[in-house]
Amino acid sequence: MAQIHMDDLRRILVACAGEDDGIDLSGDILDTAFGDLGYDSLALMETAARIERDYGVALADDVIADAETPRDLLDLVNRAVPADAR
Repeated sequence: MAQIHMDDLRRILVACAGEDDGIDLSGDILDTAFGDLGYDSLALMETAARIERDYGVALADDVIADAETPRDLLDLVNRAVPADAR
């Protein structure tokens, strides 16, 4: 299991938002609050479930709730990747 990158996270966020939500994730969104991007806690929980399924990284609900931006979420996920898998 390797670290995930912004492009990986962007793909997951788009999939979890749904096609009809009209969320624009183009450009530099690393430090944009999830609320400003149109994501609520349910969408972030779905994102976490997708990360676990695709990358094998499980994050507790309270940890996900602490992620305010995509950068925060990437940091949380990548810190959870074992050092020997990076």
